[in-house]
Amino acid sequence: MNLNRRKFIKKTSLASTAILTSFGALNASNTLTAKSYRKIIGANDRINVGVVGFSGRFKGSLSKAFNNHSKSQNAEIVGVSDIWNRRREEGKAFLEKQTGNKISVWRNNEEMYEKNEIDAVIISTADFQHALHTVEAAEAKKDVYVEKPFAETMEDARIGKKAVDESGIVFQIGSQRRSGINYHAANKFIKSGGFGDIVMVEMSWNVNQPGRWRVYPNKVKDIKESDVDWKRYLMNRPYEDWDPRKYLEYRLFWPFSSGIPGQWMAHQIDTVHWFTNLAHPRSVAANGGIYLWKDGRTNFDTMTAVMDYGPSNDLNSGFQVVYSSRFTNSAGGTKEIYYSNAGELNLLTNKVSPNGGLKQKFSSAMDMKPNLLKEFSLSETASKVITSADTGNDGMTNTHMLNWLECIRTRKETNGTVLAGYNHSIANIMTTAALRTGLKATFDEKNQDVLAGGKVFKY
Repeated sequence: MNLNRRKFIKKTSLASTAILTSFGALNASNTLTAKSYRKIIGANDRINVGVVGFSGRFKGSLSKAFNNHSKSQNAEIVGVSDIWNRRREEGKAFLEKQTGNKISVWRNNEEMYEKNEIDAVIISTADFQHALHTVEAAEAKKDVYVEKPFAETMEDARIGKKAVDESGIVFQIGSQRRSGINYHAANKFIKSGGFGDIVMVEMSWNVNQPGRWRVYPNKVKDIKESDVDWKRYLMNRPYEDWDPRKYLEYRLFWPFSSGIPGQWMAHQIDTVHWFTNLAHPRSVAANGGIYLWKDGRTNFDTMTAVMDYGPSNDLNSGFQVVYSSRFTNSAGGTKEIYYSNAGELNLLTNKVSPNGGLKQKFSSAMDMKPNLLKEFSLSETASKVITSADTGNDGMTNTHMLNWLECIRTRKETNGTVLAGYNHSIANIMTTAALRTGLKATFDEKNQDVLAGGKVFKY
């Protein structure tokens, strides 16, 4: 296992060094850069899917979404790969009960790909593993549905994107807003010019949950290093001794997760890139802390980031995105509001309104005319499918999974491309850099690196 870990680290380091190409080459078209590695799958050909990581996210949402379309898309889950023996057996029992079929179990992904019984994988592992597990799947020529965030470091983001682009696999990042009716309506309206120039975006995600991302103490006590493949879990992260909390509660600990940026901001900031065709912020300033839940975690329970967006060649145009999140008070809940001079587009209510727009009595000061949007619903049917901006809603995940399965057959591009995952990773990493250093974060286009105070940010 030491040998496998060393080989993996060496391999990913070499790949990262080899792909320091121009931003234009990395961030160009959304289309696949390689020809599809196989012919379009026929309607009568079954799509065999493997599960990488029997997680709570998979059990609670992804499995249900897949099951909703398994018959119509002739797709079937045939096995589960997990490095924890308990989850392997739980996954097998759960899936056999859900599907009525015999489910294979694999101790790790290497074993799964060697068996070559699958066409595609659903990846819902620890945050820092997503891009790296995508690389493994791409090298095995397996289509991928992977949870967000795509990557927590630029090194991982670069090798992940390169692997997908070169393999020609069908890739779906789990940013399910990309399959939401109201979000498509918002994207269309903003790009039509009807909304006007964006002048500000406010986003938040607030909960009052001291146990968020914690597990029951007895689970932490019960799990032993002999139950898991700890060295394989660490992948390319710096080696450290076994820690059950960092295995079970990885979202609380950097560099296994950035916490709030990777888990929540990744969903919301992705819409900014989508609606504006801007790849990432020009700069990010942020701060926060562990103000209340002092349980040994290293990721913040409260944070605020201010991001500057706009064209890199015109610093006099653009807008700010203010993102805030707290675990200590739930007032305000989830918010995603876009503002123009004429009003607002609110993705919690799915309404466009003249709220805050330029009124008659103020417009004459600069010899302007009133500028007010007409109020309307983003989509007549959006409220029937999606009731809020909260990603806990299964409607978007359901549609997102269907989109992936359909694209596996047609070999068309999915709603959630690898470029979308790459770009939200840049924003997340810039925010993490600003939070952890206290310095302004910027982006080096040439080397595709996040800088904090002018220096490359690394964990």
